Amino acid sequence: MVYHFVLAPFHLEFLRTASFILTIAALVQLEELYMKKMIPALYRAMGIYLPLITTNCAILAVAFLAIDYRFNFLQSMVYSIGVSSGYSLAIVLFSYIRERMALAPIPKWFQGYPIAFITAALMSLAFLGFTNMFGL
Repeated sequence: MVYHFVLAPFHLEFLRTASFILTIAALVQLEELYMKKMIPALYRAMGIYLPLITTNCAILAVAFLAIDYRFNFLQSMVYSIGVSSGYSLAIVLFSYIRERMALAPIPKWFQGYPIAFITAALMSLAFLGFTNMFGL
């Protein structure tokens, strides 16, 4: 529906990947809120697995981008392995930094989401340095 009723009529097909990821993430969050309010036993049984559904958005994005770039099978495999390795590296680094920040003297107004967003922004700038590193 998002593609046919929003993106295609306004010629915004280039936003397909981002809009699908946002749609999936929003639906998962709404489902989580509904389950927490209406079916607390199921919400507790699902535990951490419900928010992990949103990681499927990254898999969907890799598949879409491999199609958009018109990769053949070998290129798709290399691209998928590279993206998953980069994602894993970013998550491991982010968790390491969060552990270090737990021991750091961070002002109260920066604790929680503000410092997490600042850290994510600085990490994205660091990874931006790898853009076109190999001249591809």
